[in-house]
Amino acid sequence: MQLKRVVVTGVGAISPLGNTAPDFWQALIAGQSGADYITKFDASNFKTQFACEVKDFDPLQHFGRKDARKLDPFAQYAIVASDEAIADARLNEAGNNIDRDRIGVIWSSGIGGILTFQEEAGNNIKNREAGKPPRFNPFFIPKMILDIAAGHISIKNDFRGMNFAVVSACASSTNALIDAYNYIRLGQADAIVVGGSEAAVTECGIGGFNAMRALSQRNDNPKTASRPFDLDRDGFVLGEGAGAIVLEEYEHAKKRGVEIYAELAGGGMSADAYHMTAPHPEGRGAKNVMRNALKDAEMQVEDIDYINVHGTSTPLGDVSEAKAIVSLFGKQAYQLNISATKSMTGHLLGAAGAIEALATLMAVKTDWIPPTINHFTNDPQFDAQLNFTFNKAQQRTVRAAISNTFGFGGHNASVVFKKVTE
Repeated sequence: MQLKRVVVTGVGAISPLGNTAPDFWQALIAGQSGADYITKFDASNFKTQFACEVKDFDPLQHFGRKDARKLDPFAQYAIVASDEAIADARLNEAGNNIDRDRIGVIWSSGIGGILTFQEEAGNNIKNREAGKPPRFNPFFIPKMILDIAAGHISIKNDFRGMNFAVVSACASSTNALIDAYNYIRLGQADAIVVGGSEAAVTECGIGGFNAMRALSQRNDNPKTASRPFDLDRDGFVLGEGAGAIVLEEYEHAKKRGVEIYAELAGGGMSADAYHMTAPHPEGRGAKNVMRNALKDAEMQVEDIDYINVHGTSTPLGDVSEAKAIVSLFGKQAYQLNISATKSMTGHLLGAAGAIEALATLMAVKTDWIPPTINHFTNDPQFDAQLNFTFNKAQQRTVRAAISNTFGFGGHNASVVFKKVTE
C-alpha cells in the first residue's frame, strides 16, 4: 500500500524554560538554564537540592478549583500543553469540518502521578500509626494512572479516534510519536495529538534517583549542573513539564490550509539488551536505533544535519551515544551539529522525547541549532572534531534532523524530521 505522509501542524509546551512553545524555543536559542533550587518541597536533607521545575504555573488559571484537585500535576501539564498544540493546529476552529472519529490522542509518561501516590501513601501511613482506618481519596487511582492524561485530552476535545498511553521510561514520548506516525501513515487516523508529561520533582522522585546515584549533586551552582559531554559532568538534573505535538496526514493538513512546521519522515526503535540502567558501553543500541530510523525514513547519513542527542550529562551515557554517532555516521559525523538540550531543560523523563522532538523540528523549521550549555572543560573521551554546539546557538541550513531518547531497561527510540517539500 502507498503510505501517507505525516506532518506537524501544532505544538505546545509547559517547560522549565517557559510555558508556551514560543517561549520555550526562544529560551533554548538564548541558552538559558531552567535549573534552580527546589521550591516544591524542603530538599535541604537531600543529596540533590535542585531541579528544573516548571515555573509560574497556576492550575487555577486553566482549571476550576474542583477540577484542579482531580488532576495530578502531570495531567495538568498534559492538558495545558495539548490545548496549545490543538489551538495552534486549529483542530477546534469554528467551521472546521474534521471527522472527530479519526482524531486520536496518544500520550505518554514515564511515571505518571507520583505526587498523588506519594501523598496518599503518606497520609495512610500516618493513619495506620495513629490507629485509624485507611482512608483514600476516591480520585486516587484516576489521578495516578498515567493513561488518564490521554483520556482527559480526548474527553475535553471530543476526539474519538485511538486513545492510549505509552510507557518506555525516558523513551516514552518518542515511542508515542512513532505509534502516532504509524497510525496516520497507514490511514487509520487523520490527526493525532501526541506527547508526554512528567511531574516527578517530588521527595520520591529526587530521593529515588539520588539512591541510584543518577543525579548531579552540584548544589553550589545548580544552573551549571547539567553538563553533557563536559569532563566534570556528574549526573542528570531532574526536569518536569510537557511537550505536545499535533501530527497530521499531509493532504488533510493541506486541505485545511494550516501551517506545517516539518515532516516526520521516520522512526526507529531498538533495545540495548545489556543492563537494567546502564547503556551499552559501545553504543550498540543507540547506533541501531538511529540506523533503523534512517532506514524507515529512506534517508542516508549524508541527509542529516543535526542530532538532538539524549545527552543526559551522565559519565557513561554521553560516551556511549557519542561512540554510536561516530560508528554510524563515519566521516559525516564531523559535518553534523550535535546538541543536548537537557543541559537547559533538565531531564523530563517520559516527556523528554516530546519536548526534544519539539526542539528538533523547530531547528528544521528555523535553521537554528540550540546549544549544549555549561561546557567548561573538554573530555578526552570525546573526539574534539565533533561539533557539540557548545554554549551558543548556531545558524545553519537544517534539511533533516534526528531526535534520540533512551530509557532504563535499554529502550531506545529515534525520530527523523525533515523540511516539507511538495
